[in-house]
Amino acid sequence: MNGGPAIALDDVRVRLGEVDALLGVTLALDARTVAVIGENGSGKSTFARLLAGLLAPAAGHLRVLGLDPVRQAAELRRRVAVVFSNPDAQIVMPTVAEDVAFSLRPQRLPRDEQRRRVDAALDRFGLTALRDRSSHDLSGGQKQLLALAGAFVREPDLVVADEPTAYLDARNAGRVAAHLLDEGDHRLVLVTHDLALAERCDTAVLFAAGRVEAVGRPADIVAEYERVLSC
Repeated sequence: MNGGPAIALDDVRVRLGEVDALLGVTLALDARTVAVIGENGSGKSTFARLLAGLLAPAAGHLRVLGLDPVRQAAELRRRVAVVFSNPDAQIVMPTVAEDVAFSLRPQRLPRDEQRRRVDAALDRFGLTALRDRSSHDLSGGQKQLLALAGAFVREPDLVVADEPTAYLDARNAGRVAAHLLDEGDHRLVLVTHDLALAERCDTAVLFAAGRVEAVGRPADIVAEYERVLSC
């Protein structure tokens, strides 16, 4: 068992093409819910993709849930789920139930257990009546709930959500936020421009120009960010 923080970065650098997207980031996070805020291009999404194992660091040391995302990539993918702002990027199967079940393929579960998990996920996200509906014909809010069902059906230890409410109306944004923040015992890293949503997390991280500017109580970090924006 790893006794360190759930997320630990030591002088991590990420380079995307000719651009240094993260510059010497050192960070230790163990709160259950973490908000990540900052302006566009500040490094927020790069940080999220790094935690999910979708990017590899160019330098430095990184541990997520005690795992090395490079050497233990398969185990990390099993324990971490990702939700993006555009659910169409995550929906791949023709019907709602098939799309949720697709997320379980790598686990090679018995058919009865797979069916139980899919049914439970559909019920949790209010999609049971839509199980046979074309997944690509859903509304935007329904598609994001489907993306969440596909993530949570795997029973992840950590959910990395990058702007999951960006394109939703207030009602659906509230439903998605409730599932991410208030329901279940998973950890959450939430990248968001919604500062009210960020303040509902246990801790917050402010990024600027590829570096961590501040970490702490969400209300304080949001206030600091708003001060920077007003300058």
